[in-house]
Amino acid sequence: MPRMIFITLPITDMPRARAFYEALGFSINPDFSSETSACVVVSETIYFMLSTHDQFRQISVKPLVLPKDGASATFALSCDSRAEVDAMTEAAIAAGGQSLHEAEDLGFMYSRAFEDPDGNGFGPFWMDPAAANG
Repeated sequence: MPRMIFITLPITDMPRARAFYEALGFSINPDFSSETSACVVVSETIYFMLSTHDQFRQISVKPLVLPKDGASATFALSCDSRAEVDAMTEAAIAAGGQSLHEAEDLGFMYSRAFEDPDGNGFGPFWMDPAAANG
């Protein structure tokens, strides 16, 4: 069985967060969601667990550092094409996210960056398969 990744993200407004991630083309798994959390299906092996701040504090013993106040992580998401990178970023901006910088085109790799309405950072990217395989 392939290893699965579940990344828990603190959010302030559950309906807004659900709508944002659905606007990016991801689905919500209702079996693992509630009023205080939502399971965003990114792929068969990657999931974002959205948690309200109160719910997040029950999960972690460490103090919650809000993504709007400082960065602790960013999440790079591979895409199948440059067009998919652009489409995901534009969908994020249209759904209430914010662009973090202009496109970076290195020839073999193309990327952009955005944050969700709560400040969680994402970097969709496309890499030429020949470069990715070394």
